[in-house]
Amino acid sequence: MLSKEKLQRINELSAKAKKEGLSLKEQKEQKELREAYLKNVRQSFKNQLKSVKIVDEEGNDVTPEKLKKDKNNDPFIH
Repeated sequence: MLSKEKLQRINELSAKAKKEGLSLKEQKEQKELREAYLKNVRQSFKNQLKSVKIVDEEGNDVTPEKLKKDKNNDPFIH
């Protein structure tokens, strides 16, 4: 998870970009922070997907094999 300080900085840079624009250094910082944020979101989403189990109306597990395989290879889910 991204720290509160980094999230706050992302918001500060976004607001400043809308009001007055950013320097090249700030643009680079904003890009790096956004990439870190998106990486974190993607990882969280993948972790959430690994905990999903799909069951049909009859109670049969119909979770896709790829998802089952990913779940079995994850050292944090067991």
